Amino acid sequence: MRPAPSPARPRPVLLVHFALAMGGFAIGTTEFATMSLLPYFAEGLGVDAPTAGHVISAYALGVVVGAPLLAVGAAKLSRRTLLILLMASFALFNGMSALAPTYGWMLAFRFLSGLPHGAYFGVAALVAASLVPHDKRSQAVGRVMLGLTIATVIGVPLANWLGQAVGWQWGFGVVAVLAMLTVALVIAFVPQDRPEPAASPLKELSALANGQVWLTLGIGAIGFGGLFCVYTYVASTLLEVTGAPASSIPIALAVFGLGMTAGNLIAPRFADRALMPTAAVLLAGSAIALALYPFAAGNFWTLCLCVFAVGMAGALGAVLQTRLMDVAGEAQAMAAALNHSAFNTANALGPWLGGLAIAAGYGWTSTGWVGALLSLGGLAVLGVAVLADRRTRKPASADSSEPASTPIFTSSIRSGRAG
Repeated sequence: MRPAPSPARPRPVLLVHFALAMGGFAIGTTEFATMSLLPYFAEGLGVDAPTAGHVISAYALGVVVGAPLLAVGAAKLSRRTLLILLMASFALFNGMSALAPTYGWMLAFRFLSGLPHGAYFGVAALVAASLVPHDKRSQAVGRVMLGLTIATVIGVPLANWLGQAVGWQWGFGVVAVLAMLTVALVIAFVPQDRPEPAASPLKELSALANGQVWLTLGIGAIGFGGLFCVYTYVASTLLEVTGAPASSIPIALAVFGLGMTAGNLIAPRFADRALMPTAAVLLAGSAIALALYPFAAGNFWTLCLCVFAVGMAGALGAVLQTRLMDVAGEAQAMAAALNHSAFNTANALGPWLGGLAIAAGYGWTSTGWVGALLSLGGLAVLGVAVLADRRTRKPASADSSEPASTPIFTSSIRSGRAG
């Protein structure tokens, strides 16, 4: 008799996380590289730089709009299928951005490119967390976010170099290639899962009625604004305050990326033991680093040290993603996707408030003070969330090591056959 065929071996978890992180690498590359490519595609499309800047805003708007819409509309799809569709569409729209014949088409393609961003990160975080024990979830989410942080060190310089060497179109074209590579990796390594039978758009929409979800999003939308406030104007600060040459700007930006990478490697290990205290430490540390920024800006090396510390606070993204898993109940996909809408809100709020301070005559370094206030604002919202959670927690769960609102994680990926 022939032996019964052995069941398909599950894919190694680290390979799954690598596949998901590659998507983050593609997204991070286009999100940050577009800023550095702006002068080149502005000239190529025949518009001035301020007008071309709306292209960046269109992408951010796409993220904010696309995250909740796709989370609701795709509630019946399996997560693996959704990841493939999201990254394939991301590849398509970035490829079309590279071929945009006019400014109007470029604006439209960048908006479409932003639509999959939040939903991809949200679903990827849920998949990554579902493959590890409950007390390792933040580390799993942190590995996915590593793709985005490493993009600021490797992907952005690569896209910028291609844009200068062979044309701005290639800065978007390389992102399309990276996205298609992600599709191949997801097909190869992410295990099959079955759609949740009870999943529905209405259940995903229930996240909008959850006060803890909104408080968690508020922590990110306000607290993360400080990071973007400084990052947006660090190049101008280097030139106008530090007196450093233009060649030093990529070094400072790379140091920022290294800080984000270090944060995502270190902070999730503590978050898996003490989630909200870790978030509080990140926000408090960010506030201190941002408050020191005006004093550090006079010297290149002290500025880089400060920027590194600010970048480490980027780990807040993975920590809040895990918090949303705890409080979102049955609306996991919606809450996870909205997390990235919140961070793009911070990406708009921080630079806007920093710009107001600069325009009011407080100088380039005033972004540090504005950023510190935003970090403290996020910390205040976190305090409200913790107090509200304690008041609503049921007595029966007081001795539990997990929050009363912790959902039952789906086991569909674990029980599904390998892809």
